[in-house]
Amino acid sequence: MWIFEGKVGDVVDIYNSFNEILVNLFNDIMDIEEKALITDEFKDITGNDMHIIDAIGIGSPRNMSTVAKTMSVTVGTLTIAINSLVKKNYVERVRSEEDRRVVLLSLSEKGKKAYHHHQKFHDDMIKATIKGLSKDETLVLVKAITNMTEFFKNYH
Repeated sequence: MWIFEGKVGDVVDIYNSFNEILVNLFNDIMDIEEKALITDEFKDITGNDMHIIDAIGIGSPRNMSTVAKTMSVTVGTLTIAINSLVKKNYVERVRSEEDRRVVLLSLSEKGKKAYHHHQKFHDDMIKATIKGLSKDETLVLVKAITNMTEFFKNYH
């Protein structure tokens, strides 16, 4: 058990407090994000669709394999979602001029609007997270979250 004395003399059980915060965060984050992202304007798509839109991005068109890898799904699974996003006019699908077998994905104007909406949510979330933290505290937070990310990547 990790215990330390707080600024006002209160003893704080860091381990249990941190565990409770993380469990609640993991349980709530997808639901909270979906409620924030799926507004009246974007009610015809899901939170997962929004993440696909984010994975396609607003840069150069991306091929299906690259987007599937980014999303950690198979190309077949991605194809189902892309078909829906094309029908809803968020994504445009074109064949590569260099290799007609390659399907390239890009965002339509509607898709770009959804992309920017998603980015704003993440920007607001980051600003709220680091609000009031010093540069050193922010660096410690980034290091802690990086450690947690590595744990999840390597967990079997």
